[in-house]
Amino acid sequence: MATKPTSNSELDFKEIQELVRMVTKSEIMELEIERKDFRIKISKGGGMISAPQVYQPQAQISAPSQQTVLNGPVSETTTSKPVAEEEGENLYTFKSPMIGTFYRTPSPEKDVFVKVGDSISVGNVLCIIEAMKLFNEIESDVAGKIVKILVENGKPVEYDQPLFLIQKD
Repeated sequence: MATKPTSNSELDFKEIQELVRMVTKSEIMELEIERKDFRIKISKGGGMISAPQVYQPQAQISAPSQQTVLNGPVSETTTSKPVAEEEGENLYTFKSPMIGTFYRTPSPEKDVFVKVGDSISVGNVLCIIEAMKLFNEIESDVAGKIVKILVENGKPVEYDQPLFLIQKD
């Protein structure tokens, strides 16, 4: 398998691995990228990620196996909601479910989703994380009060990076 792209329209192996990781850790069910002579489709269903399907007219590249990329199956519970971990009696750290760019507002001219002191319920949108030109609304999986916002607007975030401190109801 080639690990370096042969043209500007292809992705290398590391980029494909990163795409699979992103889909695994997000609520995205399917991602398809098509460029000139290259197409990749990554989809998940039934709690597992399927191996990437790479299509090229001139040369066929075999896709990495699921075990190679993911080290085993992924349960739906690890990909469906952001993780909040207990940090004290009622204080939770709400973490990023994916890699991307953190935004506090739905658009530059709109108000922020939440600010320090706001009461939130399960399902309230806390922020948006942009990944691969897709804007993903990130919803709270706990009810409580925003104590601290740990990331600046427009800054990149990593998977599992703390975003908010929430005092749980």
